[in-house]
Amino acid sequence: MKPYNKKLKLASRDLRNNMTDSEKLLWAKLRNKQICGLQFYRQKPILNFIVDFYCPSANLVIECDGSQHYTPEGLEADRVRDEALVQLGLKVLRFDNGQVMGAIYGGSKLQ
Repeated sequence: MKPYNKKLKLASRDLRNNMTDSEKLLWAKLRNKQICGLQFYRQKPILNFIVDFYCPSANLVIECDGSQHYTPEGLEADRVRDEALVQLGLKVLRFDNGQVMGAIYGGSKLQ
């Protein structure tokens, strides 16, 4: 079990109730063990972060990034966050919202 910050529980719930369009689309594909029978959780608190999607059995985090992630501040925050998650043994995959929308609506693969 990865470190869980109980103080983020309400924020996590709020994020689940207010997902972006790309998060909703990706969740529709990840939920109910649709991918290789793997269980994913959405908006999961780990350490002092809330990750978009988490698969404990694969040690995998998937992030859907909006434009705020591509500012100098956003890039640095994501670098620090990813480094901390990697230290826990997690693999972090990041996709921008356009990649997610294109892959789901356009049939291309996320890379």
